[in-house]
Amino acid sequence: MSSSHTSSEIWLISVPGDSTPQEAYDKLNSSTSSLSTNNKFNIPDLKVGTLDQLVGLSEELTKLDVSAEQVTRKLVQYFGEILEQKEKLQENLVIGNRDMHSYLTKFQWESSKYPLKQSLKVLSEIIGKQITQIDNDFKTKAANYNNLKNTIASIDRKSTGSLVTKDISDLVKAEDFVQDSEYLQTVVVVVPKLQVKEWEAKYSTFADMVVPGMYRLYI
Repeated sequence: MSSSHTSSEIWLISVPGDSTPQEAYDKLNSSTSSLSTNNKFNIPDLKVGTLDQLVGLSEELTKLDVSAEQVTRKLVQYFGEILEQKEKLQENLVIGNRDMHSYLTKFQWESSKYPLKQSLKVLSEIIGKQITQIDNDFKTKAANYNNLKNTIASIDRKSTGSLVTKDISDLVKAEDFVQDSEYLQTVVVVVPKLQVKEWEAKYSTFADMVVPGMYRLYI
């Protein structure tokens, strides 16, 4: 695992092994000490299986890689959209309470999630199921968040918007309406302030059977 001295870019590098992994790491360090800071990315000894099994698994791993990247990018993009302080996106992207740089440079295999006794195929299936679960959880939580956001926006419009969208139950009461009449019906009308005089002069002509002089003005 190498990170450039001049940028935050991180490279995951696999090199041909020497007699021991440490020798290969030391050789890499001596060759790139002026270019990058190197850290070990510790992968335990896994049940590799046969060459045919590896070849058969390579296509599935490619699909997993693409799926994982798509879900990760979608999560980051959405998080960036809903975060109030956009400049703090990077510090809020954590993995197990660790920032991404620390997680990668101090990577430890989680044997409880990915048992070493399992084959590579089984491990890939576990990872695939987790990617699908994360994607499904994200879709559910995003939908819940958007629904809540829309509900709050609707409440705000009703409480702070114009009378066209605002809840007017605190302005008019049940006694303001004609009750139990077969012929009369009370209608609430929102009129712009600048047109109140025009409304008063013409409202009884807007429809048949309007009772003149039977309006009440609320401000």
